[in-house]
Amino acid sequence: MIKVKQLQNHEMRKFVKFPFSLYKGNPYWIPPLISDEVDSFNPLKNPVFLRATARFYMAYRDEKPVGRIAAIINWDEVDHLKKLKVRFGWFDVIDDIEVSKALLEKVYDLGREFKMKMIEGPMGFSNLDKVGLLTEGYDQIGTMITWYNHPYYVRHLEELGFVKEKEYLESYFSMTNIDPAHFNKAADMIKRRYKLRPVNFTTTQDLVPRINEMFDLFNTAYASLASFVAISDKQKEFFKQKYMSLINPEYIKFVEDENGKLVAFTIVMPSMTRALQKSRGRLFPFGFWHFLNAKKNNDEVIFYLIGILPEYQNKGVTAIIFDEYYKTFTKNGVKTCIRTPELEDNHAIHNLWKNFNPVVHKRRRTYSKPL
Repeated sequence: MIKVKQLQNHEMRKFVKFPFSLYKGNPYWIPPLISDEVDSFNPLKNPVFLRATARFYMAYRDEKPVGRIAAIINWDEVDHLKKLKVRFGWFDVIDDIEVSKALLEKVYDLGREFKMKMIEGPMGFSNLDKVGLLTEGYDQIGTMITWYNHPYYVRHLEELGFVKEKEYLESYFSMTNIDPAHFNKAADMIKRRYKLRPVNFTTTQDLVPRINEMFDLFNTAYASLASFVAISDKQKEFFKQKYMSLINPEYIKFVEDENGKLVAFTIVMPSMTRALQKSRGRLFPFGFWHFLNAKKNNDEVIFYLIGILPEYQNKGVTAIIFDEYYKTFTKNGVKTCIRTPELEDNHAIHNLWKNFNPVVHKRRRTYSKPL
């Protein structure tokens, strides 16, 4: 018999550690940092809970954990976008559809309690969280900002009446066979035409004073997307604390106008994939060293986020960004750039990479169902 239990704050470590046993020995699964993940589920530490309702559940059979799920309502999404949706995320189960069914029933319950009209997932609290169920690329190693799952997850959801809601692509490209001439020439022309200049950073101290400026541009650049929910000031502080230690400041690029106004930014992060696997989710005693080494000595990077002011989005500003990255990556010996999940129908973002010959190696999707 399957029993589903709602977890309290002091039990969240069990929730976070469940996938460690489910994916034990799997070379493609990337463990999260346990302490970081626990903190992200703590309403006293993560400001997302000021505008979100979340409940966390684990399923047990004979006292043994067999699954987990988070049920989430993002009230900014409900109130501002008028989407009456309950989300589910951090969904992990053994290959037993009855376990999936029992856990999803708890998500339905939350949605009906607050009169939501649909359910969608897997997805996190906000646009900066992990998203999507892996549907292709099970033999490809994950990243720190994506979920991994077994192939049977797809079957479970489809047999329970879920259908595809959004499709995402993940790809990578090699830096070793890129001819920089096409964006080098364009970068010089764009800088002259619009009186723009690149801003590079060498220390975290130089970067920190401008982080909020970057988040503000992010909110402006993505405001027109139908599914976008703005990042609050308190969330900005939370994300700064969460990611700052993992960022190599050389991999943050700004473009500003002649008055010093930020018009574009890009965040690229050193890949922490191997560091997370070696640390097994813990910073101590040796995890910290693995992270520090990955931050400074890494031939693989993850293209995390780009933001461009709407009035500059069709003016070739990306040529300036690519030109600066090419110089930095060449200096630091970067060979491979991995792109995070991007919506399949986001043709504008895909066009940015057409000259880099990207290889699509994973697909993922969110699934939905009316309540």
